[in-house]
Amino acid sequence: MRAGACRVPRLSTSIAPTLRPSRYVLGRCHDYHFDNVRRLSSIRSLAASPALNCTYATRKDARQAIAGIDAERVRQHRRGYATTTNPNPPFGKKHASNDVPSRIGLIGARGYTGQALIDLFNGHPFMDLRHVSSRELAGQQLQGYNKRKITYEHLSPDDVAQLDKDGQVDCWVMALPNGVCKPYIEALDQIHKDSDHKSVIIDLSADHRFDKSWTYGLPELTKRSEILQSTRISNPGCYATGAQLSIAPLVEHLGGEPVIFGVSGYSGAGTKQSPKNDPKVLKDNLIPYSLTGHIHETEISHHLGLPSVAFVPHVASWFRSIHLTINIPLNKTMTSRNIRHLYQERYADEPLVKIVGEAPLVRSVSSLHHCEIGGFATDSSGKRVVICSILDNLNKGAATQCLQNMNLALGYAEFEGIPTTSS
Repeated sequence: MRAGACRVPRLSTSIAPTLRPSRYVLGRCHDYHFDNVRRLSSIRSLAASPALNCTYATRKDARQAIAGIDAERVRQHRRGYATTTNPNPPFGKKHASNDVPSRIGLIGARGYTGQALIDLFNGHPFMDLRHVSSRELAGQQLQGYNKRKITYEHLSPDDVAQLDKDGQVDCWVMALPNGVCKPYIEALDQIHKDSDHKSVIIDLSADHRFDKSWTYGLPELTKRSEILQSTRISNPGCYATGAQLSIAPLVEHLGGEPVIFGVSGYSGAGTKQSPKNDPKVLKDNLIPYSLTGHIHETEISHHLGLPSVAFVPHVASWFRSIHLTINIPLNKTMTSRNIRHLYQERYADEPLVKIVGEAPLVRSVSSLHHCEIGGFATDSSGKRVVICSILDNLNKGAATQCLQNMNLALGYAEFEGIPTTSS
């Protein structure tokens, strides 16, 4: 060792007692407090690390090395976990490859989801809404869109194909009921057979969620690179979105069939009048429907790669948002804290998935754009956990997720135009 250099020693004795981490270190809050004793204990353990068993030019260099690693350890403890296990991180502004507005055609604008999409397009710097189709509203002026004056049209499949052939639309959004968009897709596919240009199509119905030639667009779980390269994207269902986000981190720990109790506001029943969206029928009431075989039941199990899940949906008297209570059997003993940290790690840096400690309340997410997951209550055996999640069925359950997929497929930052603290 050259003169003046020093080696950081491995300390054989503790300079402070090793303390068991408190819930302030491991808990869900950000208000953590590290007193001097705990800090010294942390430095002691770091100094004993093989990573620091190396030569430094001066004592000052050695002290700075310890301080830097100690600060990083403190930052990790403040988050409640040391690393992220998110295998599919978000595509932010650095991934954007396009700064030119895209021309959008919206088919099925009369419904609640169509209106939510129009609101988002209005605030998006690169989404240029050009054509809006609604049979019932044809000839009326579109409200809530301020970038240009638009009149509702009643576009047929042939009309859509011609507009696409003329290069007037970059992305088509199909906000239609199940089973209705097929003629439009067939017309566009026919045009694209003989053309190098292939416009992006986002289908919000269930028609293509099991079609392998389409990309299933749940960005937090589907590889974002696949969505980015796709021109045919199937938007997930509202219940299916919340359930998959709530179960996915525990898939490898499942000890049986998850059981999902779902309750939606009556906007989920659409605009066509029925007992499921009649406020008079729903007053002081909860209406179960599709007690077995709901399409989202199959969607959840299929895309999570599970043999089955049990799902029973209900409609409540509020207008929008969904609450899910999910019983999950485990194949090993786990604590509530372990499970919560697993979710925190899996969804680290995901601005549209928030992990909380308590069971979330449905009203706290109404009209917002994220899914909130919490509860994490384990039974006495530690082999069953109950998780609760909430999301707005018209936003993260439909329109917001559609915009995530559009941003990725059209080359924009994933969260462009979505009200969030991170993009």
